[in-house]
Amino acid sequence: MAILGNIIKGVINLRNSISSETDHVDNQKETFKFLLEKAKHTEFGQHFEFSKILKSEVPYKEFKSTIPYFSYDKIHNDWWHKLHEGKDNVTWPGHPSYFALSSGTTGKTSKRIPVTDDMIEAIKNAGIKQVLAMENFDLPADFFEKEIMMLGSSTNLEKNNEHVEGEISGISASRIPFWFRGFYKPGEEISKIDDWDERVQKIAEHAKKWDIGALSGIPSWMELMMEKVIDYHQVDTIHDIWPNLRVYTSGGVAFGPYEKSFKRLTGKPVEVVDTYLASEGFIALQTRPETDAMQLLTDNGIFFEFVPFQPEYINPDGSLKPDSPSISIEEVKLNQDYVLLVSTVSGAWRYSIGDTIQFTDIAKAEIKITGRTKFFLNTVGSQLSVNKMDAAMKRLEDQFDIDISEYTICAKRGEDDEFYHYWYLGTSDTSLDSSKVAEALDEALQAANKNYKVARTKALKGVKVHLIKPKVFYDWNARNKKKGGQVKMERVMNEDKFQEWEKFVREQ
Repeated sequence: MAILGNIIKGVINLRNSISSETDHVDNQKETFKFLLEKAKHTEFGQHFEFSKILKSEVPYKEFKSTIPYFSYDKIHNDWWHKLHEGKDNVTWPGHPSYFALSSGTTGKTSKRIPVTDDMIEAIKNAGIKQVLAMENFDLPADFFEKEIMMLGSSTNLEKNNEHVEGEISGISASRIPFWFRGFYKPGEEISKIDDWDERVQKIAEHAKKWDIGALSGIPSWMELMMEKVIDYHQVDTIHDIWPNLRVYTSGGVAFGPYEKSFKRLTGKPVEVVDTYLASEGFIALQTRPETDAMQLLTDNGIFFEFVPFQPEYINPDGSLKPDSPSISIEEVKLNQDYVLLVSTVSGAWRYSIGDTIQFTDIAKAEIKITGRTKFFLNTVGSQLSVNKMDAAMKRLEDQFDIDISEYTICAKRGEDDEFYHYWYLGTSDTSLDSSKVAEALDEALQAANKNYKVARTKALKGVKVHLIKPKVFYDWNARNKKKGGQVKMERVMNEDKFQEWEKFVREQ
């Protein structure tokens, strides 16, 4: 009998049975007040008169009218640069112990996002909530005795002056509590290996020694790891190595584009649980199996705001225009794309992390990620967001019986001086007629998006498709020193970046 597993499952069941329905509006009001109270004596809090805002009869309205929106560049140039000069109490009390390195999907220079002890505690609390939520997925007791493969960035963090820095997944893994270390794989030694390929090679060599019950990480890199393990041991699926694998915790990107290729690597059904861990904090997690939507963590050190995702509110670089309207959680509507803003216990304020979301259930505060503000393609009025592109990829997968795990797109003029959308699709079957795929893609986008359909009758001449192996996308990221960890492929490129990309593809 799985004694330990039954004990853990019993504790989870008890915790869930005594918890009541969460009031997310009240949670956010309390979080808002807590953040301002704690930061009111910081340099930022004094500059923007947090004490005055807290005394206002309409504090959130005062907050909105007083504090501007911040992109990373703006908050770094105005405030966070002082942290690197050794100053304390800048945007949050004290000094951050860590900085999360994040180059995102488009930048070449790493962002350095402060991660305070309060944020580390919030991430740990979110992890506990995730474990508690597993009761809802009706897993057997022995699942809670299996090991967990957490595939993130290296835990070999770098010391830089008075702080330590690395990707958020590496920071989180380096802070794993002692009681969990026996469950955690690939373990401390392998996790410290900086080189991604070397780390995955070691995982493959040790794989048969482990009894993995759950995987956690970005889908694209998880698939590469599984392919390596399968190939190394000359088996058909990952379940031939890890027969008790039951759960995959995805994160950072929508799992939909990877679903078909992921299933190809498994021999049994695997429960996919979405999470939303960004460099700025643990945003949301999936709490029930009936939906793939995730619940915002409204009581965990982050105050959320939402800006309707409309072209007139977005600058070409994906940042928000200063006069764009924002709302709190009590005003949101279903099926409306919003730009997500966060104010956090790490001292981010009205900060756009660059993601767009939709609410699928307002009472439960459940959302899904719909795209990136930088990956919104509106050349000649086509208004394509990532969720529309992902849906088109799914339709192509079904129509041509292929898997498309990666893609990128650019709008530019062709040799005839007309505008086209140029697509590169990553699929294992590159023998298909690309012109037929382009025709089907064009039809799918017109059916799903009226703005795109209008654009096709005017300035957008057509669609051109190139089919390439998914490995090319991963090699591109590797060339840019962005392999593994939290790295995601840029879905939309500008013309300069696309020129580099096409040159890279030709050289492969």
